[in-house]
Amino acid sequence: MPTYRLDIAYDGSKFYGYAIQPNVPSVQGKLENALAPYTGGVKTHVAGRTDKGVHASEQVVSFTCEEFDTGKALRSLNSLLGPEIAARSLEVVEDEFHARFSATGRAYRYRIRNASVHDPLTAASVWTYPAPLDVDLMNETLEPLVGIHDFAAFCRRYENVSTMREVLWAQWRRAGDELDLSIGARSFCHQMVRSFVALSVEVGCGLVDVADVPGMLESLDRATTKGVAPANGLVLVAVAYDEEPLPSPGWVTMTS
Repeated sequence: MPTYRLDIAYDGSKFYGYAIQPNVPSVQGKLENALAPYTGGVKTHVAGRTDKGVHASEQVVSFTCEEFDTGKALRSLNSLLGPEIAARSLEVVEDEFHARFSATGRAYRYRIRNASVHDPLTAASVWTYPAPLDVDLMNETLEPLVGIHDFAAFCRRYENVSTMREVLWAQWRRAGDELDLSIGARSFCHQMVRSFVALSVEVGCGLVDVADVPGMLESLDRATTKGVAPANGLVLVAVAYDEEPLPSPGWVTMTS
């Protein structure tokens, strides 16, 4: 049977994450229901299992089933999944392809509106934070976190699951009232990016000394860090496979 790759984007505001959960809406549930007439009800695999409220502009799904008309299926998906989910492409790929295990890198974006009043047109995808933030200190926060480390202090831990990861880059920039984080890694632990954001904000507004960050990392203790930032500001923006370079914005200074 052929293996299929489906590239999608979605607004996560109304979903309890990608993965199916009992009695709540999920991206996977809605997607698999829409695919069922063509696949016979197969289970999908995903590059990154986003949490409740997290968005994706570039998400990759794979599944294996009997051959079907991909053009017809793609048109059907977009009529059934809109407006929250868009199916961008659907194609047959090599049998060994797996959306999660074949991925060699993932990149996320996080947006903060640093203003006293929210913008109702972007509130669903931006964290509005009213206290002044020092973007230079926020970037100093991230410097010791780039590279290969045990990120136990920044992740929700699971038994027999390693928290060693390689962060390729992590950088904030400011454009007016908006702060933008770009971060890329081979893979991420659960809640890792939102933990980086939360600590960046605590340092950026003067509540935590940036000199304490290396010690937090080395402690491997989740209690030393400052929780997680809201989910709505986070977007999965890229997934890389094989020898593809993981794309970063032109403004990012690569340090790894």
